[in-house]
Amino acid sequence: MIERRRTDVLILGAGGAGLLAALHAKDAAPDLDVTIAVKGLLGKCGCTRMVQGGYNVAIAAGDSAERHFMDTLDGGKWLNDQDLAWTLVVGAQRRIRELENRWGCFFDRNPDGTIHQKAFAGQTFDRTVHKGDLTGIEIVNRLAEQVWARGINRMEEHRAVALIRAKDGSSISGVLLIDMRTGALVFVQAKAVLLGTGGGPTMYKYHTPSGDKACDGMAMALRAGLALRDMEMVQFHPTGVLAGPGTRMTGTIIEEGLRGAGGYLLGGDGQRFMHKYDPRNERATRDIVSRSMQREILAGNVNDAGGLWIEMAHLGPERVAREFKGMVERCADNGFDLAGGRVPVVPTAHYMMGGLVFRADGSTDLPGLFAAGEDTGGVHGANRLGGNGVANSTVFGGIAGDSMGEWVPNHGAFAEPDAAALDEATAFIHAPFAKPARNLSPIRDALLDLMWDKAGILRDAAGLAEAAAGLDALEAETDAAGVDGSDRAFNLTWHDWLNLKSQFLVSRAIVAAAQAREESRGAHWREDFPHTADDAAGLAATRVALDGARIALDWQPVAFTRLKPGESLLPAAAE
Repeated sequence: MIERRRTDVLILGAGGAGLLAALHAKDAAPDLDVTIAVKGLLGKCGCTRMVQGGYNVAIAAGDSAERHFMDTLDGGKWLNDQDLAWTLVVGAQRRIRELENRWGCFFDRNPDGTIHQKAFAGQTFDRTVHKGDLTGIEIVNRLAEQVWARGINRMEEHRAVALIRAKDGSSISGVLLIDMRTGALVFVQAKAVLLGTGGGPTMYKYHTPSGDKACDGMAMALRAGLALRDMEMVQFHPTGVLAGPGTRMTGTIIEEGLRGAGGYLLGGDGQRFMHKYDPRNERATRDIVSRSMQREILAGNVNDAGGLWIEMAHLGPERVAREFKGMVERCADNGFDLAGGRVPVVPTAHYMMGGLVFRADGSTDLPGLFAAGEDTGGVHGANRLGGNGVANSTVFGGIAGDSMGEWVPNHGAFAEPDAAALDEATAFIHAPFAKPARNLSPIRDALLDLMWDKAGILRDAAGLAEAAAGLDALEAETDAAGVDGSDRAFNLTWHDWLNLKSQFLVSRAIVAAAQAREESRGAHWREDFPHTADDAAGLAATRVALDGARIALDWQPVAFTRLKPGESLLPAAAE
């Protein structure tokens, strides 16, 4: 039995993308019935809330959207969709004012009252707006308050599991969800749907996102017949806390602003090492620093915990405690003194540059389906600049909300769902209840190790082939595993099974794209192909889609709509 509901606009996810989309859709068309469905509690879950560092935007004297754009293309190794990247940098200038002046966010100030902006790696200007080192909490708290005040419907603790097309396949009909509080299925019919569930590479041994993340949005898009791009581009953040086994604090971030402020990375021998790899030392881009750290680890230059160190004491413990209060407290909770001592760190899987193919107005190839945030690909290219993530979510979330607010009154309609697709999704969700229950933890642990060791920071053909074969074997083991369905309310083992299915599918997409790209570019490093191909010779993005149960891959040439590699919007750089 499936409960049925209707809403004009259904938003999946309540991070920066989902909250801004809801607010903008309601503003654009106040009579619309807008509903947010979220896996956890609104305002208390998701990755935006976990953002520590800040929000990149060119608003200071001497900075410019053009400069931010060039940094974004250079960081992305020119794989970016340039129209999306330009929309990001100019949209951030408007959105940051909106966040403060309309929605009530308050960011740190300079003594003269202007917004303070700090240094982040890989950028030519200090442009990262922040609220201490707890920026995401400030943004999500203020946006959630506004959502609560505006009569926007909430479906909390509801997990989206399938995008359901219309009976004729020409548009989206709605979304099948699980009410996690009861285990009941709910089909929500909607004129427009926003996919904003966030990415989160939680299939890696060390990872930063919250434990409820499983790449569900990308998996649902693939199962609905849509294409993802740049899936080989998984970003590893250099500094995840190495807090020991048995705690989810391991892998969580010590934010990039520490390195921007002058923090040192040290090997197990207590010596700095980044000068061996890049002249920018600790302020090199995330991909370079993570690879350098991994090489030191593999070479055995490690501390007793098997990782490396970050050290801030040379900057002055009082300054560190004042400027990075949240980080100092987080480390203290784990028994480490960030302000005056050293903290063990390890690179950690952080962000997925790849995702659903979408356009600058938030629309996708499936009419009625819009997308924003980490579920989407193309904005960041081969590597995301720190601080561009929350800007991406809020800029494109707001744009998608505006688009839905305009599209629904003019083009939206409730469409009957494809009954066969609903039946297939229902059978998939209930499949584990028909098999003998077993412990899924060993499968999950094997997945984490497999992806970290064979498809992680340093890749090669042999390792990727092992990853592909290993994923097939682990998924077959999962398909044979059952779950006790006698009580489906908050049945976490059931949701673990569903998590694994999403993670396997997206992991297969990552591995297929990584196998296909026989070069090293941005976050994707091939030890057997360490060169970077000539951009002008025909740079292309990988595109993956499901062909039956198989991952099919093709290439999409990058459209240099604004600049070609080697060109610049900055006059001084172009001379």
